[in-house]
Amino acid sequence: MSEKKEKPTEAEEKTETVQEEQIPAADGQEQENGQEETTVQLKEMEEKIAAMNEKYLRLSAEFDNYRKRTVKEKAELIKSAGEDLLSRILPVVDNFERALDSIEKSDDVTALRQGVELIYNSFRDFLSQNGVKEIECMHADFNTDEQEAVTKIPAPSEELKGKVVDCIQKGYTLNGKVMRFAKVVVGE
Repeated sequence: MSEKKEKPTEAEEKTETVQEEQIPAADGQEQENGQEETTVQLKEMEEKIAAMNEKYLRLSAEFDNYRKRTVKEKAELIKSAGEDLLSRILPVVDNFERALDSIEKSDDVTALRQGVELIYNSFRDFLSQNGVKEIECMHADFNTDEQEAVTKIPAPSEELKGKVVDCIQKGYTLNGKVMRFAKVVVGE
């Protein structure tokens, strides 16, 4: 009996062989179906990737064009802003030219002085219209935010200690921001 258990019968061998043949056939179909699904999924993913890549390239090109355009517009704006300012200063230059011509032709010093004062006043008006203001500093407390102390001298009077005694060079602000600090002499 032990021999029978060890050796399968011919019928059993045929059954095992048939079962083995059927299993690979079923696996093959499933593998084929799985491969087809995988291939379809791969194609879909490749299409999505290509579409996203195309979208990225277009967006990148659009941004690059935008950046170039804004740089160009900014450069043109800077040029045209200077042009506007210079066109408003031309009348002052014309007045200076007239004054220079009249200096050579006239001997009347008071008339020349009045003409130069008019030009000076028109130039100050021009500066104030463009937001430039003079920093008032004479006999005011020394302020490091607006003034630069060139030197200190003994104060001529007790009330001028720590205050500005003399202004060597005027200071100016542009729309509240210091353009040039006033150079002053401070009493101590």
